[in-house]
Formats: sequence, C-alpha cells, structure tokens
Amino acid sequence: MRKLISSGSDMEARYGYSRAVVDGDWIFVAGTTGFDYAAGTISDDAAEQTRQTFANIETALGKADASIGDIVRARYIVKNADDWDIIGVVLGEILGDARPAATAIIADLIDPRMKIEIEVTAKRQGER
Repeated sequence: MRKLISSGSDMEARYGYSRAVVDGDWIFVAGTTGFDYAAGTISDDAAEQTRQTFANIETALGKADASIGDIVRARYIVKNADDWDIIGVVLGEILGDARPAATAIIADLIDPRMKIEIEVTAKRQGER
C-alpha cells in the first residue's frame, strides 16, 4: 500500500512532491535540507545544517514507522566541496551504524543558504 508523507512545507504542495513515499517496507525520502520548519530558519553552519537535515529525515521516517538505522541508500548533494570534511564527520556520527550505500555530489542548490541536501531510501527491517 502506498502512503504519502508530508513535512507540512508549502514547497511540497507548490512543487508537487511528498517528503516521503512509503511502498510496502520501502521508504523513499525526497531531497531534504537543513531548514528548521518549525522556526522557519536555516543555520549558516554546514555541520548544523547536516544535523537538522537528518532531524527532518528522522521525522519523516518516524511517520513511516522506520528509523535512521533502516537507511540503505543515501545521496548527498553538497554545495561547496570545502564543507565536505565538516559534513562527513556528522554523517559518520549519524550513519555510522547504518552505513548505507552512498553517493556525494557537488552541485548548486535551489536556495543560496543551503549547504547540503540529502535524499535517502530506507527499508523497514523485521517486525514493527
């Protein structure tokens, strides 16, 4: 059964996408950034943006009855290659146990304040 998950961001309705789509045990989380949706802010710090991005992803996964540990694939889009070492340390802290297959891409992002965007695929494991 397919289920659409929203973060409540007006971008989702405006641009026709969901924060996540659940299909069976698979969860596909759209490109997610470091905006704090409740406060409507984004940090200038690459490490903090990465942490907030994963907080946003974790919220979406929770709505799908999954967790960070269920992530099997990750794509990181980083605006500035010079931020990679800082971001990489945070990725290791958060994903060290899950160790998903991952790809990093250096590219421009939609909003100039964004330093990272992360897309993940997760698969629920075992009984929930």
